Amino acid sequence: MRLRAAFPILAVLALAASPAWAHEMSMAEMEVRETSPGEFVWQWSASSDKRPMGNDLVPRWPEGCTAGPGALRCGTEGLKGTLAIDGVGTRYSAALVKVVWLDGQSHVYTLTAAQASVQLYGSADDRRGGAEVARAYVVLGVQHILSGVDHLLFVVGLLFLVGFRRRLIGTITAFTLAHSVTLACSALGWLTLRPAPVEAMIALSIVLVAGEALRERDTLARRIPALVSFLFGLVHGLGFAGALKSIGLPQRHLPLALLTFNLGVELGQLMTVLAAYAIVRLPISRRVLERGRTPALYAIGVVAAYWSWLRIAAL
Repeated sequence: MRLRAAFPILAVLALAASPAWAHEMSMAEMEVRETSPGEFVWQWSASSDKRPMGNDLVPRWPEGCTAGPGALRCGTEGLKGTLAIDGVGTRYSAALVKVVWLDGQSHVYTLTAAQASVQLYGSADDRRGGAEVARAYVVLGVQHILSGVDHLLFVVGLLFLVGFRRRLIGTITAFTLAHSVTLACSALGWLTLRPAPVEAMIALSIVLVAGEALRERDTLARRIPALVSFLFGLVHGLGFAGALKSIGLPQRHLPLALLTFNLGVELGQLMTVLAAYAIVRLPISRRVLERGRTPALYAIGVVAAYWSWLRIAAL
């Protein structure tokens, strides 16, 4: 019982985050459009908080390119070389740079704190190697799950429900298998749902798990937690796919990017479980842990219910 009750500190830390952080990564977007050979116009997209992205992110263009306010000249060599963006990883988790070439082809490049530069080849052809793609998408997967408060709260809710018992392995495995299936199906275009209903269902899943963890009766969720985690994992996978769609997938290494992004998500989940286990091992009395369990679950449920109301209202 002590282990099941031992997560209030982790839950409070997660709940301290603003609801606006739930699920979505903080990403900046830039569009670069070729207007004539070697001539480009570029701009950041509008920021949700009305603060110019240029205050936090500074692009460093390839050698041979000269940048002015909203204009870029690269001469006969074209936009070829290393593009970097300083400041990624502070206010923004990632920067998406969409380059639209003169022939109409386009490509989206993703820059993160771990990989703050990309190689441009003067065309839409992406020549990144498999190792480079794998590193980038593992990092993106970890960042997404750790910055997605609603996903973290669902995992924490499962820990409250199951505790550090043997069946926790099956419960987490079922969640992993489920969201891996729908993530792949959605990313490959086999399954498409609008983001708003998916986001609402994710919030409702947290409410349900928190409520089940508060019950003393032997409910279905308590008897077969793996079934609950699998069913809601299907929905969470669609949420992961929405983030991956906004990031973009390299067509030359699509299966690898999909696999490594999912691997990053799993690493983030494992980090969450290990953090919870570390809290369990702290020298805190059983009585304190027991008293904190119910308030923590109510806090999770109230926040998730609030998200549910906002997301359902947005449908």
